[in-house]
Amino acid sequence: MSDTHAGHEAKHPYHLVDPSPWPIVGAIAALLLTGGMVLFMHGIWGFGGKIVLALGVLGVLGTMFFWWRDVVKEATFQGYHTPVVQIGMRYGMALFIASEVMFFAAWFWAYFNAFLFPTEQIGHTWPPSLPTPVQTFDPFELPLLNTLILLLSGVTVTWAHHALREGDRKGMLQGLALTILLGATFTCVQAYEYSHAAFTFTGNIYGSTFFMATGFHGFHVIIGTIFLTVCWFRAYAGHFKPDHHFGFEAAAWYWHFVDVVWLFLFTCIYVAGAGVAEH
Repeated sequence: MSDTHAGHEAKHPYHLVDPSPWPIVGAIAALLLTGGMVLFMHGIWGFGGKIVLALGVLGVLGTMFFWWRDVVKEATFQGYHTPVVQIGMRYGMALFIASEVMFFAAWFWAYFNAFLFPTEQIGHTWPPSLPTPVQTFDPFELPLLNTLILLLSGVTVTWAHHALREGDRKGMLQGLALTILLGATFTCVQAYEYSHAAFTFTGNIYGSTFFMATGFHGFHVIIGTIFLTVCWFRAYAGHFKPDHHFGFEAAAWYWHFVDVVWLFLFTCIYVAGAGVAEH
């Protein structure tokens, strides 16, 4: 080893991250995406609004691709993700999921506030009877099907994780592929359900809380499906080892979080809030 190379060798187990443009680029892209969605939801949907939304979507997708590419290089090819670094990443992922829990707590709070204390404006009933009776979904039809789909996907991602830890590459790829397929199926079933809803987003508090809570969950399912798809390609390329696979582990944590949130949504919104309001 030359003196020059030895001088650049890391003398500690920590990762001092190089300056990166992706945090600021991602923040700007998220702002554009949020602004574009606000313009869309308020009906301000001219050429400018479409440009803002398009730039936001492209910016977020580009940031995800290039930032993940850099992280994959650091983890797989540059060896920066030492055991000490992985501990910090686990704490970071746990805190991220905790913040997501609080995000959904806001929608549950709004739902239960109206559910437990229906006001005169909605006829003192739940589901609301004013201005018109709300016909909810039968929880034991499509919602139950989607619940079974997500629970099964939790089993398959656990299968894939255990296969990875045991060095079973084929089982890992099969389990991941099934999880991705089940995630995509859930999204398709939810889209079909939305298209047949007997209520709208703006009609009353039930529609608003229903679509915000279940819609954001559906968005998280899409993100999780993308996350797992990236992991499948990385697994196929041989990036994961039985003792070094935090990227896969983080994706599995996220997916289990999505499963648990759906169980609460199914129980509280679809089952507890089911029925047809009467005058």
